[in-house]
Amino acid sequence: MSISVVIIARNEAHIIANTLQSLQKVTNDIVIVDSGSTDETVAICKKFNATVIETGWSGYGNNKNKGIQASKYDWILSLDADEAIDETLAESLKKLRPANEDEVFDIRFKNFFGNKWIRFGEWGFDWHIRLFNRKKVQWNNSGVHEALIFPPGITKTKLKGNILHYTADNKMDYALKMNNYAMMNAEKYFKAGKQSSFLKEYFSPVFSFLQHYIFRLGFLDGTEGLLIAKTTARYTFLKYHYLNEMNKNNKTAITKNP
Repeated sequence: MSISVVIIARNEAHIIANTLQSLQKVTNDIVIVDSGSTDETVAICKKFNATVIETGWSGYGNNKNKGIQASKYDWILSLDADEAIDETLAESLKKLRPANEDEVFDIRFKNFFGNKWIRFGEWGFDWHIRLFNRKKVQWNNSGVHEALIFPPGITKTKLKGNILHYTADNKMDYALKMNNYAMMNAEKYFKAGKQSSFLKEYFSPVFSFLQHYIFRLGFLDGTEGLLIAKTTARYTFLKYHYLNEMNKNNKTAITKNP
C-alpha cells in the first residue's frame, strides 16, 4: 500500500530530521506544510526530498488539510514535526493491506520528556488515529485541538508499533508550549461563546492534578510525572483565566460602545 505522510511545521530544525529519517522506508511522498519557519526547517526537509508547502498559519486542522490535498496518495499518515515512527510501526505500514477505504488505524504513542519515556499520567496509555483514507476522513477546521471527522461506517484497527512523540526537551520548553495552548484554547472557547467561572478557574486545575498524578499513576514517572501534572494543572487554570479576561474585556467594550 502506498502512503503519503503529512507534517505541519514551523521552526522545527532541531527535531524534524529525526522525524524524516524514520519515514524513509515507508513512503516516497512526504508533504511538509510550513507556516513561516525562520530557521533551517525548509532546507532540511528539501534535503529529504519532501514536498514543502510554504503558507500562512490558518489553524492546525486547516494546515493539515492543505497537506492532505497536496499528497500523492489517498492513504495519509498524519504526523507532527516532533513525532517519529519506530521500526515496528514501519514494518506494520509496509505490510498493511486495508480491507477497504472505511478503515482507520489507531496507533500507540510513546511520549518523551527529554529522553525519558513517560509511561503514566496524562501522557501514558496514549492512542490516536493517525492513518486514514482522505476520500473518507479529514481534519476539522479547529485552530487548536483539531479532530478527525469520520463518516458513518468507519471501522478502527490498532496497528503494531509506536509513534515516538518528543513532547518537550525541558521544563521551560514545556511551560511555554502549554501557555500557548492555554491562550489558543481560551480564544477558541471565547469565539464559541463559552464562559469561565470561579469553579472552572480554581477547582478544575485541582481535579486535573489529582486525575493525572494520582488516579492515572503519574507519580510513578518520578520528577517528570510531577512536573507534567503540575504544568497541566496550570494550563487548565490559565485556559479559564484567559477566557474570563476575554469575556470581561468584551463586556467593557460593549458597555463603552453600546
